[in-house]
Amino acid sequence: MVNYHGRKEVSNILTSEEYEELKGQNFLKLSVSKTEYFDLFLLGVGLYAPLEGFMDEDDYYSTLEQFTLSSGVLWSIPIVLRVSEEEARLYDGREKILLTAANGELLGLLESPRAFKLNKILEVEKVFKTSSPEHPGVQKILGENKWAVAGKVKIYPPAFREIDLNLSLFPQKTREIFKSRNYKTVVGFQTRNPIHRAHEYLQKIALEIFDGLFVNPLVGETKGDDIPADVRLKCYEALLNNYYPKDRFVFATLPAPMRYAGPREAVHHAIIRQNYGCTHFIVGRDHAGVGNFYGPFEAQEIFNTLPENALEIKIVKFDNAFYCYKCGQMATKKTCPHGPEHHLNLSGTKVREMLKEGKSLPDEFTRPEVAEVLSRYYQSL
Repeated sequence: MVNYHGRKEVSNILTSEEYEELKGQNFLKLSVSKTEYFDLFLLGVGLYAPLEGFMDEDDYYSTLEQFTLSSGVLWSIPIVLRVSEEEARLYDGREKILLTAANGELLGLLESPRAFKLNKILEVEKVFKTSSPEHPGVQKILGENKWAVAGKVKIYPPAFREIDLNLSLFPQKTREIFKSRNYKTVVGFQTRNPIHRAHEYLQKIALEIFDGLFVNPLVGETKGDDIPADVRLKCYEALLNNYYPKDRFVFATLPAPMRYAGPREAVHHAIIRQNYGCTHFIVGRDHAGVGNFYGPFEAQEIFNTLPENALEIKIVKFDNAFYCYKCGQMATKKTCPHGPEHHLNLSGTKVREMLKEGKSLPDEFTRPEVAEVLSRYYQSL
């Protein structure tokens, strides 16, 4: 089985006794944002290993400029706890601060907080390759605080009410499952949309090669026009239960925020899947992209630029799949000789329009069970 990234397992979990004791402590409190809520959970359970907490100044600037943590371990996305300048002065140098959800519920703690100033212009240009406010990630970062506090975190998972702990498996659990099923190779699949026939085609090609498939949809913070997580989960359930051999896949949700950072986020997603225990990770066309900010295969090409052995997980690169009426089956440009006039390619916008108008999605695009779930959702709006 592959090692945790940086060869360091992380599990900073409070016991129920420690959590109850912490609730009675008179430490300063800090309410985390929606993005930080999910980041905090992933830090605590070890999916951001080797990170044990929110980044300090050295790790933040090293990630932006060197594409590594200050230790030299590959890292692509800053994981920081953003605060105002006043809060930075208030929290800096304290023994501990308590981290809470927006409703005030205690989530965990940050030890020995250290404050530093962020460089938001450098951050958006490095992470998103643009400073355009038209990019949702850029717009979000530029509107946030200019300071951050670093420190090791400890969390109490049951306090994260927005995360289903039955579906969001810890990396120790997924590794245990992979081992119990004797998977020597496991390929991870990332999605933030319902799985349609093109996704299914790529996954089943992968299942012909690898021992197990890890279907790991992202269910954290996404754009407002993305399909809600509960609807997507019903789609995944309908598909997996009817069309996949049950001993060949593992399903778990990833409660991570979506940053739409294209190439850098593809690397970030690969690191997370290595921590889950995957040996391989599928990166398709325009992975983690948004609009026209990235080339269709930039998220694949970035892995060619990484130092050898920077990641243990191996990348599986797939082209865009489609249904070809001439071939009478799913295909890609590598296997289909026919022109685009013979291909079924539906954009997300077109799919939403059809569903809102009560039209049926073609079977060549998606399974009827999935189409029914989506149709019910859009008709209820």
